[in-house]
Amino acid sequence: MRWLAGVDATPDTMLEAIAQDARETGRRTGRPALSAAVLDAMRAVPREAFVAEENAALAYENRPLSIGHGQTISQPFVVALMTELLDVEPGARILEVGTGCGYQTAVLCALGAAVHSLEIVAPLAAAAAARLAALGYAQATVRAGDGQAGWPEQAPFDGIIVTAAARAVPPALVAQLRVGGRLVVPVGPAGGTQRLQRLVKQADGACETQTVLPVAFVPLTGGQR
Repeated sequence: MRWLAGVDATPDTMLEAIAQDARETGRRTGRPALSAAVLDAMRAVPREAFVAEENAALAYENRPLSIGHGQTISQPFVVALMTELLDVEPGARILEVGTGCGYQTAVLCALGAAVHSLEIVAPLAAAAAARLAALGYAQATVRAGDGQAGWPEQAPFDGIIVTAAARAVPPALVAQLRVGGRLVVPVGPAGGTQRLQRLVKQADGACETQTVLPVAFVPLTGGQR
């Protein structure tokens, strides 16, 4: 997956890099071309508003960046792909586990979703909530909490996205999906390569699972890891 280091990156060059990564990984992901809706959402969200001031010049490079507290803002291609795999429709109810800086939250909101987002690092949750409110993403609700437990009082969800690596798929999240709902989650050990998985909940409560790509995420904390 390409970075644009050494190039003056813009929203347009970011989208070009995303499209190229999608083509190159399409045989594994099943998504060689991302939807216009997802690409429009990626273009609409001002990524520079979600990174540290010292990283503003790097905001549209196709790479992850540190946001402090040992956390990162994910590579734009990974954000776009995970969003694509959720198949978000306007009005969908989405649970996000791992708000971070709120960038993925904003992309989901730009698609018309109502997003309930959990962040275990309280200062990040507070900062993300304030940032999203200031930018006008009124359909985002952020709270500090253990994402592995989900948000049962708001369930069921049409989709759940986990932006940190779980050792195994958290059962509480599967339980909070509606039938036909999608769960996108990186699964594997901390500090190594994980497998990005897409699960679709069936009528009997089991999940149909697709392994998509190798990825590298910070570990999901809280609950049973």
